[in-house]
Amino acid sequence: MGKVIIMDHPLIQHKIGIIRETSTGTRDFREMISEIAMLETYEATRDLELEDVEIETPITKTTVKRLAGKKLAIIPILRAGLGMVPGMQALIPSAKVGHIGMYRDPDTLEPVEYYCKLPADIEEREVFVVDPMLATGGSAVDAINQLKKHGCTHIHFLCIIAAPQGLKHLQEAHPDVDITIGAMDDHLNENGYIVPGLGDAGDRIFGTK
Repeated sequence: MGKVIIMDHPLIQHKIGIIRETSTGTRDFREMISEIAMLETYEATRDLELEDVEIETPITKTTVKRLAGKKLAIIPILRAGLGMVPGMQALIPSAKVGHIGMYRDPDTLEPVEYYCKLPADIEEREVFVVDPMLATGGSAVDAINQLKKHGCTHIHFLCIIAAPQGLKHLQEAHPDVDITIGAMDDHLNENGYIVPGLGDAGDRIFGTK
């Protein structure tokens, strides 16, 4: 069973409090999303494998730790997931970035895929799927289905706000995926929005309505 981490770090709680506010503007919202993603990435990459490498310091030779094993990939679910990428790249700049495009049908609330572009060697990489909101869980489940069809076996999911229904759906569909959550909210309303939530993350990141 994949592990679930719900972040309790004071900086993350503080920044999530700011992005929940209606009065937070597009620029500040976008910057906070990126910063929260960076802090979550720090925790989500805790179990990456290391190897010993011998180097020479200005004083002497010594053995240091370097990342070993699989290369990394960041896969944002379009379009809101794009807001998390800069913060993640600040920590793992060598990671390749793919994109999976989904929109939610307003009548059925089910995800509809419209785009998928992945690194050619995606099956060899440790993959971090990102979307600020885990509401019904449909988009996350479908995106991970796509990645598994492409041969991915080491998949993490990162979100900033989650609803219990979305977490349950994702865990049941993909019990092998590690999940990192900034904050667990109360429930979904009749329109499929997370409560208390922060509204539409995509609209607030990009300044659209």
